[in-house]
Amino acid sequence: MVNDTSLDEAREVLRASFGHAGFRPGQEQALRSVLAGRDTLVILPTGGGKSLCFQVPALMLPHLTVVISPLISLMKDQVDALGARGLPATFINSTLTPGEIADRLARAESGRIKLLYVAPERFDAGSTAARLRAIGVSLLAVDEAHCISEWGHDFRPSYLRLPDVRERLGRPPTIALTATATPKVRLDIVRQLALHQPEMIITGFDRLNLRYHVMRTRSDAEKDATLVDLLAESEGLAVIYGTTRKAVERIAQTLERAHIRAAAYHAGLDDARRHEVQNAFMTEQLSAIVATNAFGMGIDKRNVRLVLHHAMPGTLEAYYQEAGRAGRDGLRSDCVLLHAFQDRFTHEFFIKSANPDRRTIERIYSELRQAAGSSGVTTASAVDLSAATRGEVKEREVEAALRVLTARGVLTEESADSSRLAIRLLATPDRIKRELGAGYEEEREILRELWRAAGSRLQTGALVDPSALLPGFGGASGVISTLDRLQTRQFLTWKRTGGGIRVTHPGRSLGSFDIDWNSLDRRRSDELAKLGVMQRYAYASGCRRAFILRYFGDPAARARCEGCDNCLGTHREVKSEASARARKEPQSKQMLPPELSPAQGDALARLKTLRSTIARSERLPAYVVFSDRTLTEMSASGASTLSALARVHGVGPVKLERYGERFLAALQSNHSTEAA
Repeated sequence: MVNDTSLDEAREVLRASFGHAGFRPGQEQALRSVLAGRDTLVILPTGGGKSLCFQVPALMLPHLTVVISPLISLMKDQVDALGARGLPATFINSTLTPGEIADRLARAESGRIKLLYVAPERFDAGSTAARLRAIGVSLLAVDEAHCISEWGHDFRPSYLRLPDVRERLGRPPTIALTATATPKVRLDIVRQLALHQPEMIITGFDRLNLRYHVMRTRSDAEKDATLVDLLAESEGLAVIYGTTRKAVERIAQTLERAHIRAAAYHAGLDDARRHEVQNAFMTEQLSAIVATNAFGMGIDKRNVRLVLHHAMPGTLEAYYQEAGRAGRDGLRSDCVLLHAFQDRFTHEFFIKSANPDRRTIERIYSELRQAAGSSGVTTASAVDLSAATRGEVKEREVEAALRVLTARGVLTEESADSSRLAIRLLATPDRIKRELGAGYEEEREILRELWRAAGSRLQTGALVDPSALLPGFGGASGVISTLDRLQTRQFLTWKRTGGGIRVTHPGRSLGSFDIDWNSLDRRRSDELAKLGVMQRYAYASGCRRAFILRYFGDPAARARCEGCDNCLGTHREVKSEASARARKEPQSKQMLPPELSPAQGDALARLKTLRSTIARSERLPAYVVFSDRTLTEMSASGASTLSALARVHGVGPVKLERYGERFLAALQSNHSTEAA
């Protein structure tokens, strides 16, 4: 039982640490449940403040709160935001060195860290769980919890291991959070995580500040022309979603040719480029980002005014989550779907490829047995196996069949042999001399040793035993570390030899294994049914908001709304390719809510300029300094003292101390101008 004193303490934490005067709907109920030690399932809409449901308790509970987060960019963004507020949070993931990880765990042991963000894969090996259990875990938070459900739109097998992780952590109270869960997915989350009589908190899925539009098109050319036209009119930032990396790159190039400050973001970019693009968008050096669906998950960029889908997503859950990244500051924003009937065919191809039928899986198993022979091991790749079927089974279908067979124990993966490396030299002698000068002695030395061992065969590819190289490179691990550096700079390529696929029981037919074929068929049928729902949304003639709410089982659905094209009668004309006109670089426009006077609008512009300057100097996203909503309220407040500034939404003690004087000076500068 949680008493009023604990809730008063929570409200003080909310005010002092996060600068909020009160909880949003659902947050206080979640807090009561967590502080009472109950398992809790929280379904709040995107922008509804899910993170505070575990961040506030984390600062009150005696031990560590472990947060399971599915994306490196997501956990980094949240930790950066917490760090900007002076709160004790950090993360451990694959971007850190072993020394950095050890240092962060030591800080957690000493009590200097209260929130630790971890990817689920971190628990697959090693002693992380045992180490955290020894430290003491007061709360386990599972963010984006729909990832654990095979019926969810973003299923991740790594999440299925979380029940075991929870046991290894000492079975702490658990809070699972998501914005996108149908009734079926909610029950699956509870079952998969083994939550005990959880408190279920569902505040509804409606985002009243969002307006939903669908614009029917016939071709990519029409979509491109319409997109350029919409962005030219749009105020504020935009996120454009494409279905594939190739589509994202093409759309970004189209926008750049139209003189719109845009860039592509997808998993095919190297880490440095992805970070550069994301940072440019977060600091508003870009006005639009074109991305695959991974961008934005959990990223709190609050002043996105337009989210546009260049093609129909595969599920309404995915669409709702991605569209919901608009208007997280509560101001009016638009969600636009550009839809062509043929969009469906791309998703059908992906669904059928990812969920092969029994006949396809049996054929791949037969090819594997033949390729493996008596040894039971084959190095045949998905490309090789597809070729063995004369292309009748596509490479993507082969990969899916291999995943099914591996998950059911029919196949296992053999480790590659680190004693022999396949190395191919890419750089010419002139380039090596030119670019590997002072400071690259180790790289030059290992290239000499490789040439001594393999000679000119390096130019086409040679097998090298690293143990046969001269001593002084730190053993095989030292050689590999140096090869990695050379490969990163494209001086050479290398990979381990051997490895492959082992057929666990080559003599057994596939029918003798325990494979639930009906379950595989149901999954394929379920994904096709979800695709059908998404297309019905695109062609709906009634209220689009109600369509979404009914899908998620929200009783707030009504026959009409004031926030969709069908109810408002605001269907826009699709622009033909010929109507697209060249445009100059758009000028930066300020979002001025109608209640601001001209003088207050000038103050808002001044505050945004100051925020951008601070964000660049501190290498932070602009919203981490202050959100648009906070700057708008500052402008309207007429604050002339720090104590008055402290009463503005989003200005807590830490930010007041860090930034208060500068923002107050900007406001007073405006007052002085008026007086003059």
